[in-house]
Amino acid sequence: MLERLGGDMFLKILYYSNIAMKSKYSLPKDGGLCPEVALHDIVHRYEKIPTSIYKSEYDGVQYVADAIVKAVNEHGRSAKPFGLCLTTGRTPLGLYRELVERYGRGEVSFANVAVYSLDEFYPIGATERQSRNYRIHEDFLNHIDIKPENVHLPDGAVPIKDISRYCAEYDKMASPINLMIIGMGELGQIGFNEAGSYAKSRTRLVQLSYNSRQVQSEAFGGVKNTPAMAITMGMSTVARAERIILMAWGEDKADAVRRVVEGEVTDQIPASHLQGHPGVEIVVDENAAQLLTCEQTPWLVGQCNWTPKFIRKAVVWLCGVVNKPILKLTYDDYVENSLGDLLEAAGPYDQINIRVFNDLQHTITGWPGGKPNADDSTRPAPSTPFPKRVVIFSPHPDDDVISMGGTFHRLVQQGHDVHVAYETSGNVAVYDDVVLQNIDTARELGYGDRFDEIEKIIAGKRAGEPEPRVLLDLKGAIRRAEARAACRTLGLNDRTNAHFLNLPFYETGGIKKGELSQKDIDIIVKLLRDVQPHQIYLAGDLSDPHGTHRVCAEAVLAALEVVDNDAWVKECHIWLYRGAWQEWDLGMVDMAVPLSPDEMIKKRHAIYRHLSQKDIMPFPGADKREFWQRAEERTQNTARQYDSLGMAEYQAIEVFVKMR
Repeated sequence: MLERLGGDMFLKILYYSNIAMKSKYSLPKDGGLCPEVALHDIVHRYEKIPTSIYKSEYDGVQYVADAIVKAVNEHGRSAKPFGLCLTTGRTPLGLYRELVERYGRGEVSFANVAVYSLDEFYPIGATERQSRNYRIHEDFLNHIDIKPENVHLPDGAVPIKDISRYCAEYDKMASPINLMIIGMGELGQIGFNEAGSYAKSRTRLVQLSYNSRQVQSEAFGGVKNTPAMAITMGMSTVARAERIILMAWGEDKADAVRRVVEGEVTDQIPASHLQGHPGVEIVVDENAAQLLTCEQTPWLVGQCNWTPKFIRKAVVWLCGVVNKPILKLTYDDYVENSLGDLLEAAGPYDQINIRVFNDLQHTITGWPGGKPNADDSTRPAPSTPFPKRVVIFSPHPDDDVISMGGTFHRLVQQGHDVHVAYETSGNVAVYDDVVLQNIDTARELGYGDRFDEIEKIIAGKRAGEPEPRVLLDLKGAIRRAEARAACRTLGLNDRTNAHFLNLPFYETGGIKKGELSQKDIDIIVKLLRDVQPHQIYLAGDLSDPHGTHRVCAEAVLAALEVVDNDAWVKECHIWLYRGAWQEWDLGMVDMAVPLSPDEMIKKRHAIYRHLSQKDIMPFPGADKREFWQRAEERTQNTARQYDSLGMAEYQAIEVFVKMR
């Protein structure tokens, strides 16, 4: 295929990007609705908008791309161009790559298509990198044969005195739209129609909420530089489209998907207004669909395939509903909560209780690398070989200690050959004043004076533009030093066992990253073949498919495909940990490592070593707590859940899912 792409760099990028997207990792599906008896009307009876669930973003993108190509080709050379409304952001990135690739193969032409865009920041120029206008050209329009006169995008540079008239004209022009392809925000926003947007709203200038500005602030270099207003099509304008496909990928959209698909119509969830549209459908991946009834509690929908882990999922759910530990569940609890099918398939209830209790109990281990000379028949990790070679992959230089610092320490203390691979430099997550503080410290220690030089470079930065390489190198050095300090805190030899991979896809100097390439994969392949691990720990992020955590996971999985026939791989097991914001559902957990109060303090001290990320993080998200606070609350909450189910009471627990 590379020969066919020739020297076209953009298509090469598409090639690697689509390979990564095709292999998007997903967790093994264990049990669920029986497909042979799950009739469509039964499975989807809770849905108020028809919803298609695909295993991965790639599969969903294929469906949406098929729909667009078919509609455009059927429209043909009609006198009036085919009206296609699109959006920007991360949600449509995979779709745009797929459409460009299909255009390159000659499967579709956009010469008779009129493209409209949903929104634009205000005020902003069309050539500014953060503008929606720039992004949709960069990601899609520049690579197809669309005619310039058929591109209709909101103009963020219209004088304020003319904005009302301009919005009214744009609203009138954006009709008819034959097909609208849009995403939605984590709170059910459509475009910049935020909570409170009413059903009859038209194209207009809106004030952005602080939360929306904070979400967008990464691209603008901070909230203070982020526009306070935006132009957006209204919900009434959106509803005029003949057909609407709403896309959502990743678990961070799961709650919004649930409320839009199964909830009530409310101005607080703008996308819910689409429930009344005759031509709307929602396309999601399994991660975005995980809170829908057919995915979260499929036993409420129809007959299920009751595997051991799926039984555990149902029983843990039941314990939460009736507020009882596992061994106190009764026959009536099962029957009254739609689990009669489980009793018929795997009963009686008391035996189910015992099996699930033992199953969950066996996930708990103080020996994550396996206990030597012990019966490992019910333990998560095998006892041999001992010691094991272990690689912990950390997307950023602090994910290892934040997410699994206690287990990290336990593995080192128990004598395993532990290696940490920091996949990206994390340089963009360091404030400029932190750099100056470090330069000032070096000056005070007599190691040279570059303070004025660096201060001048910082002063010359332009908001939203890639940072100067010299500044990025300094920020990367700061994060490497912090990571090494954290390794030393946990007893790891940071000179021999800490590996800084600096994967190229990350090194763009800005928030928008490059695409995964063979260079990234080759770097990981070399490390794997050098270490030949028995255990791999990997960040199991199910959110944004184009986020750093997900891309890093894809890079490791692609590297594992390369080394799959190596002899050492047969003994290698992959464990997935979670980031600072989410935790695994106990129904999925394969290994739970309890932490003592002293180990919690040790983990906290390792997190403290990442001084550039302490107190005020550059990109904190909605949760303003520091990473150590999030991590401790998460692991302590997991311990409380085990306790509520009837297990022993621990200070904290780190949990993992086994990928293979």
